[in-house]
Amino acid sequence: MRKVGFNNKLLPYLLIAPQIAITAIFFYWPASQAVWQSFLIQDAFGTRTEFVWFENYEVLFKDPTYFNAFIVTVVFSTAVAALSLGIALLLAVQADKQIHGSGPYKTLLMWPYAVAPAVAGVLWLFLFQPSLGVLAKLLRSMGVDWNPLLNGNHAMILVIIAATWKQISYNFLFFLAGLQSIPKSLIEAAAIDGASPMRRFWTVIFPLLSPTAFFLLVVNVVYVFFDTFGIIDAVTHGGPAKATETLVFKVFQDGRLGGDLGGSAAQSVILMFMVIALTAIQFKYIERKVHY
Repeated sequence: MRKVGFNNKLLPYLLIAPQIAITAIFFYWPASQAVWQSFLIQDAFGTRTEFVWFENYEVLFKDPTYFNAFIVTVVFSTAVAALSLGIALLLAVQADKQIHGSGPYKTLLMWPYAVAPAVAGVLWLFLFQPSLGVLAKLLRSMGVDWNPLLNGNHAMILVIIAATWKQISYNFLFFLAGLQSIPKSLIEAAAIDGASPMRRFWTVIFPLLSPTAFFLLVVNVVYVFFDTFGIIDAVTHGGPAKATETLVFKVFQDGRLGGDLGGSAAQSVILMFMVIALTAIQFKYIERKVHY
């Protein structure tokens, strides 16, 4: 048998060099700048900078509003990840069936992913606007005094719906691709053995779909922690009374609007390590249950 050789030792490094450069310039360099900035304090005019070691972190951990933002982020991220994954899986299972008009159905489900987060938030804000929104009027006719401008729980529900709707399309595409890659012979064999549709899903389909589900779980965690900033900023601005102020929005609120660049940098460093830790935990414990 003839062996295939690759004699050019420089070409592989040239091919990966652009990606390494992009990662270094747009991730490692800003991350290192944020870490350095978290040890500094600037005056109100930005003319004098003082190195203060961990003082920004000490002030941060004594701030009750930071822990409130942490709790809000946990509630928000858990709800959005669970709902977007669950609804997308349900829609993908239905789309994978041989039904009439499945083409337009799949196309319509993909459209929301093309909408910017801020635009998605504004669309749902119009629907749930207390005085003019169609859905708000429907809720009022059912006896629900809907007002996300004053009620923190209503505001949280609104941003959860907007963020979930935005992410469903992305999850749907991957779940549908994963379902279509499963050999139909396995499902047919389970049906011949007498397994019910529900049992076929949990014993045959879902285990084979677990690599896709695990990948989407990691992606959705990153999405909720970072990419939902536009929705929060456009819909609630973290209000009312900081009821929807997530960690990523607080970084912007304290740094860009509050002028506390050192404290904001410390928050971004903590947020970065939180996401890295969550991803590592998922790979260590959840990936064990994934069937490749």
